[in-house]
Amino acid sequence: MNILGISAFYHDSAACLVRDGEIIAAAQEERFSRKKHDAGFPGKAVDYCLREAGLADAAQLDLVAFYEKPFLKFERLLSTYLACAPRGLPTFLKAMPVWMKEKIWLKADIREELRFEGPFIFPEHHESHAASAFFPSPFERAAVLTIDGVGEWTTTSVGRGEGNEVELLEELHFPHSLGLLYSAFTYYLGFRVNSGEYKVMGLAPYGEPRFRDLILSELIDLKPDGSFRLNLRYFDFMAGLRMTNRAFDKLLGGPPRKPEAELTQRHVDLSRSVQAVTEEVMLRMARHAHQLTGERHLCLAGGVALNCVGNGRILREGPFEKIWIQPAPGDAGGALGAALLGWHHYHEKPRQIRGERDAQGGSFLGPSYDAATFLEQHTIPHTAMNDDELPSRVAELLEQGKVIGWFQGRMEFGPRALGNRSILGDPRRLDMQQKLNLKIKFREGFRPFAPAILEERVSDCFELKNTSPYMLLVAPVKETLRLNGEGEEPSDMITRLKQRRSTLPAITHVDYSARVQTVSAVTNPSFYGLLTAFEQRTGCPVLVNTSFNVRGEPPVCTPEDAYRCFMKTEMDYLVVGNCLVDKAAASRSGAFPIADAKKPVIWKSPLLDEELDCSVPALRRFAFTIGTVLVLLGSFMLWGHRTAGWPLLSLAFLLLIISILVPASLRFVYRPWMMLALLLGSIASRVLLTLAFFVVITPIGLLQRFCGKRALEFGFKSSETNYWQRRTAGPSDYEKQF
Repeated sequence: MNILGISAFYHDSAACLVRDGEIIAAAQEERFSRKKHDAGFPGKAVDYCLREAGLADAAQLDLVAFYEKPFLKFERLLSTYLACAPRGLPTFLKAMPVWMKEKIWLKADIREELRFEGPFIFPEHHESHAASAFFPSPFERAAVLTIDGVGEWTTTSVGRGEGNEVELLEELHFPHSLGLLYSAFTYYLGFRVNSGEYKVMGLAPYGEPRFRDLILSELIDLKPDGSFRLNLRYFDFMAGLRMTNRAFDKLLGGPPRKPEAELTQRHVDLSRSVQAVTEEVMLRMARHAHQLTGERHLCLAGGVALNCVGNGRILREGPFEKIWIQPAPGDAGGALGAALLGWHHYHEKPRQIRGERDAQGGSFLGPSYDAATFLEQHTIPHTAMNDDELPSRVAELLEQGKVIGWFQGRMEFGPRALGNRSILGDPRRLDMQQKLNLKIKFREGFRPFAPAILEERVSDCFELKNTSPYMLLVAPVKETLRLNGEGEEPSDMITRLKQRRSTLPAITHVDYSARVQTVSAVTNPSFYGLLTAFEQRTGCPVLVNTSFNVRGEPPVCTPEDAYRCFMKTEMDYLVVGNCLVDKAAASRSGAFPIADAKKPVIWKSPLLDEELDCSVPALRRFAFTIGTVLVLLGSFMLWGHRTAGWPLLSLAFLLLIISILVPASLRFVYRPWMMLALLLGSIASRVLLTLAFFVVITPIGLLQRFCGKRALEFGFKSSETNYWQRRTAGPSDYEKQF
């Protein structure tokens, strides 16, 4: 039985294929489209999953599972506008056209995209997260905790998994969300929401938590069991186009930082403060999950599970013996969870436990490529080696301080580089962090790098009692490796960055921590072999491991992506399969163009937030459509004995000839024509939606409030002992979208 899981239309679209309960393939659309956090329909990812499973087309699927209930999400959206009206018009005008044109018709659109007429299911968003966390885990039974921004209504859930069942027991509802709180600070600090949260976490150790108490007293009412409410008078994410408002600015002593502006100590302290609050909430929630379920193990998913510092605290200070975190805990992993729910819940099939190893196999679920053939086809100079020669040679280059692009096997599923699409360096070199950040990744110098270490050697270097195969746990560096400086800690960030804090300075963060990846010989023998060779040469079982990409781009997918990235940066060598490419030799050869891969010709209207496809096929379709209309008009006029029909026919044939011979010249007509059509359509749409907002939404919302019925819970600092809401019903009807 082949089940396709899909997540799409918010961010990080993805597809996953499960066959008889086994995960066959999974990939994010951004890796193929080269558009970071691509939210569109994951057509290329679906095509890959079908190919990997040996299916000719989607008609051979037995079931398609979408990761959430779109109508339930639409209900939450409308309830938000009712609760905020007459505020909220700008977001209403932005969101409604997308819903009316696309999301309401989601099921029909996906069926058309796939050409699939079989059964279709819609689990709830957090149920998909919970399934993605528990079903692939190595545990027979476990507590499950999911935390993110928001799904349909749920923002956090606590549940239990046992055998082939996962059940949500309690939850918190929108607008009270830990993910949205963290994103609000991400926005306030000048970083991009749903992308820059990593930066806030990486910046936090450079500051002091001097705003922590202010956040806990004014922004969030946190109960001992981890449940909470936000003080919504400081946030604008419900009714406005920003995450925070002027009251938030006043409370924290200034306006939001502009993107790319200088980071001050105040910004750094804010990062530390919200990180400290987030860790405290996560730890309390984990303790509550343990108390509620009585389980010894914990599974985590949801976007907040990417907060590996908080995960590390749960492991060290929480009540659980072991924890397992979904490698793609955000929306992309929802595709996997939805597919597994289709197998275990919808079809009631049993689950197989694979001993100590999880069912995700290192999360190497993406495509693999014949890299040697790529190099030969494009006459790129390289040295081919056997399995014994390659690790030793690359280890030698790393020891010399070279930076290596490492491209092997199947691509990782999830945001982390796990040793198949990686950039590698020597962690013993003090300058390696700055070199990788500024000359290779082209990103902020404060960003830390992760260590990859042989699984059996992790306790020699880090205070970590759990394996960490997916780079989702932060652990302290061993005291024996630390180099504690004398005197006071420097106050400025640049000086602190350059301090040697351990014998592994390139991966030791300013607080003596590291985001650890443990590498197993079972799941990744090639990367394990390289680490072993490096240890044999240097006595060090650790390498710097960062994703194979530059700032603003998703990690590489194909050998072409890898080679272009390699040539555009200051990496020294590229390893693709068993072939070694020297940058100097490749540069001299000029064998393969390093320009970005050809993308569709897109033109963005200067007046409207709309993109137009200006490719040759689109221009020819435009000419054919207009030409057909002119031919019909001209023929009608000639039939009525009007000579004006001849100029119309002549213009139609001229358009058709131009579309065949020089279609690019049609852009001068196509752009203004389409811009006028879009402008008129936008004006009409805005007028109608504005009328609907003030004539329908606002009166209903005001009437509800007058009658004492609120669509959302706005209260803050209630005398209630906790804010958890008990789920009284079992799983919803999977075949319904609500």
